[in-house]
Amino acid sequence: MKISNVVVWDGSNEIGPSTITWEGDEIRDVQPSGSAADLSLIPGLIDTHVHLVHYAGQKYVDYMTWPLVTSKYEQVIHGVAQAAKALKVGVTTLRDLAADELQIAIKRSLDSEIIIGPRVFVNCIVGMTAGHGDLFTPPVVKDRRPTADGVVECRKLVRHWARMGTDGIKITTSGGVLSTQDKNEWRNYTLEEIKTITDEAHALGMPVAAHCHTESGIQAAIDGGVDSLEHATSITREQAQQAKSKGMTVAPTLTILNRIVSGSLPIPEENLAKARALHKVRTERMRSALKDGPTVVLGTDSGGHIMPIGLQLDEIKAMTTELDLSPDEALKGATSYAAKVLRQESRLGRIKAGYCADFVVIKGKPWKDISSLKPENIVGVVCRGRLVHGRLPE
Repeated sequence: MKISNVVVWDGSNEIGPSTITWEGDEIRDVQPSGSAADLSLIPGLIDTHVHLVHYAGQKYVDYMTWPLVTSKYEQVIHGVAQAAKALKVGVTTLRDLAADELQIAIKRSLDSEIIIGPRVFVNCIVGMTAGHGDLFTPPVVKDRRPTADGVVECRKLVRHWARMGTDGIKITTSGGVLSTQDKNEWRNYTLEEIKTITDEAHALGMPVAAHCHTESGIQAAIDGGVDSLEHATSITREQAQQAKSKGMTVAPTLTILNRIVSGSLPIPEENLAKARALHKVRTERMRSALKDGPTVVLGTDSGGHIMPIGLQLDEIKAMTTELDLSPDEALKGATSYAAKVLRQESRLGRIKAGYCADFVVIKGKPWKDISSLKPENIVGVVCRGRLVHGRLPE
């Protein structure tokens, strides 16, 4: 198959009017063409931070109680439906950052093309008792995700998830916003435990992503040798430079915090207060800290009604307005830079021969004018070499 006479931005640079040829799930050739219609072609977008197993319907359900009253079998179906929503906004790859056996099942069903959907990578969670991940389940509920306390248990849980087939590990090094009976400033894991987790994950060839909001939580993640900082809400300029020197990336998840502090969503007052305290700090710090700092990548924290999947384009725009990234840099953060976070830079995030056939045909040039990056401008989306949304130009 091929598309001709579209302006190609290849994940790094504009290469001008081109013809793209692909067969199955592989781009075979990218060649210049004489002229171009008013259409562009960019790599499929990559969201490095989502949560698929949430209610996928339209009505409001409580995000805390829904998993407790819904069977695991039904939750998997909702997770697949959540993943499919991303295709409509050009997101062809997702990384679930709080995974277990359910997300692994979703990944495998999509990879085998039993169900048509985006590529899914999973980072299974290793968290402590009373940590951010553990506090999404009420304390009296006995059927809960495994936790690990102490270096022996931490190492064993990493090995357990490796055996199950995870792509990476997710840890928490501070408290969180939407978990209950939790405080942002709570320490999650000692430095010794964090280093043990990263050591074991790296020994098994897996990256480690760290949820961290507070300055102390961010420092623990940096000192513990993780690969990516998720949220990094209170990051200082010194910490940003440390992260940059170690090759760490930051997914700032701007939009979800903006939505929470707006007060328009049904959020308990306890959680709203935590979000507002973090938002005030972020406004003062993040733009300055990330200037000339570590690479910023697309991560939305999408999943349920608080941050529905489908708002990824808003997050990319927020990266330009709130962090002063250029449209070109923000789009790299959602394509070629994000592919490196997944350790997939040799096959995803670029329009190049030999890479996977994931791309978006869109009106305008979003790498120059980010305002053109909107759902109504998306003409067609190709994922795994198949048209999955819209149409292809003749």
